[in-house]
Amino acid sequence: MEKNYNPNSIETSLYNFWENNGYFKPNDVTKPTFCIMMPPPNITGSLHMGHAFQQTIIDILVRYHRMQGKNTLLQAGTDHAGIATQILVERQIFLEERKTKKDYSREDFVKKVWSWKQTYNNIVINQMRRLGVSADWDRTKFTLDSDISIAVKEAFILFYKNNLIYQKKKLVHWDAVLETVISDLEVEHRLEKGKTWFIRYPIVNPKNFLNGNVKYLIVSTTRPETLLGDTAIAVNPKDSKNNQLIGHFVRCPIINRIIPIIGDEYANPQKGTGCVKITPAHDFNDYKVGYRHKLPMINVFTFNGKIRSFSQIFNYKGEKIDLYDNAIPSLFQKLDILSARTKIIEEIKKLGFLENIQESDITVPYNDRSGSVIHSMLTNQWYLKTSKLAKIALSAVEDEKIKFIPEQYKTMYRSWMNNIEDWCISRQLWWGHRIPVWYDDKKNIYVGHDEQTIRKEYSLSKNILLKQDDDVLDTWFSSGLWTFSTLGWPKKTVWLNLFHPTDVLVSGFDIIFFWIARMIMLTMYLMKSKNGISEVPFKNIYVTGLIRDEQGVKMSKSKGNVIDPLDMIDGISLKNLIKKRTRHLLQPSLFEKIVKYTQKKFPTGIEATGTDALRFTFSALASNTRDINWDMNRLKGYRNFCNKFWNASRFVLINATNHSFSTLNFQENIFLINEWILTKLNNMVKLYRDALDHYRFDSAANILYNFVWNIFCDWYLEFAKILIKHGSEQEVYFTKNTMLYVLEFLLRLAHPIIPFMTEEIWQRVKIINKVSGDTIMLQPFPQYNKNISNIEVIQNVQWIIEIIIFVRNIRSNMHIHPHKLLPLCLYKVNLKQKKIIKENTFLLKKIAFLESITILFKDYEQDLYIKKIIHGVEIIIPILKLIDVKLELQRLKKEKISIQKKIFIIKNKLSNKNFLSFAPEIVVKNEKNRFLTLNKIYQELSKQIKKLIHLDDDENLK
Repeated sequence: MEKNYNPNSIETSLYNFWENNGYFKPNDVTKPTFCIMMPPPNITGSLHMGHAFQQTIIDILVRYHRMQGKNTLLQAGTDHAGIATQILVERQIFLEERKTKKDYSREDFVKKVWSWKQTYNNIVINQMRRLGVSADWDRTKFTLDSDISIAVKEAFILFYKNNLIYQKKKLVHWDAVLETVISDLEVEHRLEKGKTWFIRYPIVNPKNFLNGNVKYLIVSTTRPETLLGDTAIAVNPKDSKNNQLIGHFVRCPIINRIIPIIGDEYANPQKGTGCVKITPAHDFNDYKVGYRHKLPMINVFTFNGKIRSFSQIFNYKGEKIDLYDNAIPSLFQKLDILSARTKIIEEIKKLGFLENIQESDITVPYNDRSGSVIHSMLTNQWYLKTSKLAKIALSAVEDEKIKFIPEQYKTMYRSWMNNIEDWCISRQLWWGHRIPVWYDDKKNIYVGHDEQTIRKEYSLSKNILLKQDDDVLDTWFSSGLWTFSTLGWPKKTVWLNLFHPTDVLVSGFDIIFFWIARMIMLTMYLMKSKNGISEVPFKNIYVTGLIRDEQGVKMSKSKGNVIDPLDMIDGISLKNLIKKRTRHLLQPSLFEKIVKYTQKKFPTGIEATGTDALRFTFSALASNTRDINWDMNRLKGYRNFCNKFWNASRFVLINATNHSFSTLNFQENIFLINEWILTKLNNMVKLYRDALDHYRFDSAANILYNFVWNIFCDWYLEFAKILIKHGSEQEVYFTKNTMLYVLEFLLRLAHPIIPFMTEEIWQRVKIINKVSGDTIMLQPFPQYNKNISNIEVIQNVQWIIEIIIFVRNIRSNMHIHPHKLLPLCLYKVNLKQKKIIKENTFLLKKIAFLESITILFKDYEQDLYIKKIIHGVEIIIPILKLIDVKLELQRLKKEKISIQKKIFIIKNKLSNKNFLSFAPEIVVKNEKNRFLTLNKIYQELSKQIKKLIHLDDDENLK
């Protein structure tokens, strides 16, 4: 083994060794199966921390179950990421060619995106390899692969033919920059400084009531441009101030449209003016009010975010009608929305209808990908009915066919499924699965895999022209089929039969609605057993928290706090880190902000730590919390752990040169220290496996860390060094044998979490230990042995360890040289303890640097000794043997004076009324606590000085 642990020199070659030998592939159909479908990352760039975190957890599970002899499949792949990918390709085209998407035909543009995919898809796949992911790469899927496309079309057709997919004009979230609908789950609501305008709506024929005193209603709005689409004013039926106006009419300013005053509880008398303008085509709450009251819906915006020349008017069902004059005043036509807002306010002010303007905090919806403001738009879209699907999907969780881990996310899932709305599955993009719907010139709908199949199925002649729907399916639709489309569905393949349902899904809580719920719904409808029973996509859902930065802020490219996992594995300079973070920015205006943040956080770049240290850190952070704050210091700490493990292994191998290993016989007398480490190891296995079986990866990492660092390295190997150097031939043999056994055992235990280093060391250990097999990853995972459990051995060695710690603490506290030989006495020792001391005297003397070990049988002068009671035995060190009394007295007196000065300063501070009045409460509290602590130290020093003066007097008398 190399003297220094250098992960970069071993990781790539080891991974190639695994992959080239086919160790990642399912290898025996007769074995029990274990399958995980990796959530497919987007192809839009590098893997982020969330990907690496989840993929590490997934790979730990797969390696763990593979070592248990199961036929494992880790199915990997990537997602086409419709919106995100199209944004980046459009931006690239503009930067390189100064062209937009509209300068290309659809076919040519899609070719450019496929070219992008070929470049960046391989980057993502290779990053997964660097993380040590043991996936069957020959089965890698992409959500736009031809076989996946067949599955997507088949699913759409089945849903459509069973009346679960329909087309309807509804209100949607619309991105006017991308000109597509986006999911409500992808809308980011930001609180911003804005304005609220109070506008007068004149009442028609005010003389008909209240003697004409009420001439107008005042309505508050943050979006005055939507006034062009108003179809009613709502007041609360219980509002005595305004409810007498229900059934009357107002005139809409500027456009002079006569609209009704309606009664609806959506209008809150305690909020604003108590009157609400209703614009059903441009607000989701207004849409619901409009539907309840069967109001017309007027669309006044174009798809690219401008004011239309002629409005579109529909009834509450979304059917086009002629009701009002649909011409929009020429003053506002073709203006962008913000310009139109300014112009409309100017005109309202001129007409005398502007009551007031207030500065206010307003919530503005944004597309979290493009950064553009989202508008509510009435459009024709395709929808999947979810109510029936949701009931079946909810029952699977309630009946525990699917289990959430941690269970708390079951509540979140239940809440979502009980309040689910139909899913808008269409997007106005060119990149994605094009909707398998064709129209003839009479707008008749035909659904099928392709035009040829449709013509044959519907007996359509060539004279009838067919045009395919321009829209594509929401990316999440194809992702929702992931667990079975990747296994060959709709064909009944061997793979589908073997591995579906899959065992575990590892995913973040933030996509329970996006992906997990939809996967369950789609799978349970489309996948049926031979008995016609709905199959679940997975049996367990392990929900991870979100990796955030060290301040607890969500990592995002726009904030500049994203860390590429590979930059921690391989290291990166500051210059290259900035270059990487600012490439392919969705919002280029953030360039300077990201540069400054990066320079402050990583002034010298990021140091390389290797894959194993990163994987161990992810495992240690995998708690049941929703948010996980990343900590670079913990990463460095686990890099040190890998170093420690490497050096310990090297020590074992160096000392095992020419050793003839033999199988351990646990019934033999293999000496206390060896029996102790084997018992501790066995107990650890039980805890470790229990942690992995219950998805407590943080506990597993801590159990492993504690054993390797504190038990194996810090204690056992220290004992072993002495036994090997000073023990009998038999002691040396059994110790070397035990060391090798424990090391090989530990390597197998640690392999799922830190695969590279464990493989590298195991390849050397297996030769000495005469282990058959080519790779550690196919070795059996260690099991708990109920026959190896000796509590007395553990207690006895723990007693010895506590004695050693006591001696070391005395040396440290009294500034005694670590290697100065000290006498040790024991009082009140029973027969068993006497035997332990006798059998391990040379070990204790060597490791604790003891001059002698004496068992006392009568009382002793306690003032002359330092003692501690350990397991009922008084462990004693003669103090006069330890120190020069005069020098120690000088040191203690000096320290006492120093403490006295500090007490005096704090006492004066606490007597100062100004300090007590003006200092922060926490500062005053800290000073008081410090005063109490120093007083205790002062009292203790006084006692020690008094004792030493007494001893000094005794010495002088002698």
